[in-house]
Amino acid sequence: MATPETSHQIREFRSFAEFYPFYLSEHSNDTSRRLHYVGSSLVLLILLWAIISGNAWWLLAIPVAGYGFAWIGHFFFEKNRPATFKYPLYSFLGDWVMFRDMLTGRIRF
Repeated sequence: MATPETSHQIREFRSFAEFYPFYLSEHSNDTSRRLHYVGSSLVLLILLWAIISGNAWWLLAIPVAGYGFAWIGHFFFEKNRPATFKYPLYSFLGDWVMFRDMLTGRIRF
């Protein structure tokens, strides 16, 4: 029987393709996915604005926008810990693949 402690143990993933279904299972709540979408959209807008304005200080807002919205989704709606804490690279990639999948309609949001 899995306890809450064992369900949060680090699993070994051999590839991103193996990780992504797990990542999606950690994002089953519609509100959480929408918050991720907003955060990722803001990241792109901030990056674009930093380039257009020539002001690199805007880049400091990227982690706040990206992680802030995502973490609100996890802590208040998913009721789980972000996968970023255990799988930082795969989670970063997962954010952008999920964003693309939402844009293309493969995942509802």
